Amino acid sequence: MFRRRESVPFSFVAEADRFRSNVTPPPRQRASLSQLAGRSLVGLTLIAGFAGSLLFGLPALDTEQTPSHSQTSEASRHR
Repeated sequence: MFRRRESVPFSFVAEADRFRSNVTPPPRQRASLSQLAGRSLVGLTLIAGFAGSLLFGLPALDTEQTPSHSQTSEASRHR
């Protein structure tokens, strides 16, 4: 297929990598007290969830635990 080669029709596209703006963005607004409290509450909730899952999950993952009593069915005990 024959491909026609054209120059860039807009000069700002060709010069886009060199262009620097002299307009400074507005300063960021500081978070309010309620926003900071909400963010910290969400963070503490996530940390508590991870700690709780470790607390309840680690005993279930323990492979070297031996049962302290033998697990026999009711039918085999009454023979």
